[in-house]
Amino acid sequence: MTASPTLPHLDKPINIYEILKHIPHRFPFLLIDRVLEVEPGKRIRMLKNVTINEPFFAGHFPEFPVMPGVLIIEAMAQSAGILSVLTFGTRKANELYFFAGIENAKFKRQVIPGDALHIEVEMGKIMMGIGKYRAQAFVNDELVAQADLMVAKKEVK
Repeated sequence: MTASPTLPHLDKPINIYEILKHIPHRFPFLLIDRVLEVEPGKRIRMLKNVTINEPFFAGHFPEFPVMPGVLIIEAMAQSAGILSVLTFGTRKANELYFFAGIENAKFKRQVIPGDALHIEVEMGKIMMGIGKYRAQAFVNDELVAQADLMVAKKEVK
């Protein structure tokens, strides 16, 4: 993966319609709603509005709905994927970015319906098609989760 020198610094939010052009995820597994800020090759800041209508709340947990930690991690990985696309250019039709690894994951508090989950991802080293990212998730400026992620670019059949 090499950075695209032609992508400008994006200084306006990217809405859901643009997000859908960059990653293949769809309902019920698309876990980001808006790109708030991005510096290709450096960092991205995303928004996920958590509502009671999320399908996972029906079973996790009916009396005290909590967003599963693995889905917070997935939202971070999707954010890293969008940062990758905005850094390296539009994906080919047969190209995907896959969540490839996780280290140092920590959860600080539950994410519940009504929360606005802000995700911040910083790009680290890229080697042999695998990128390392530092991700954090916040609600009201309070850290709720963090992890070091790896995302791999792969051509699929």
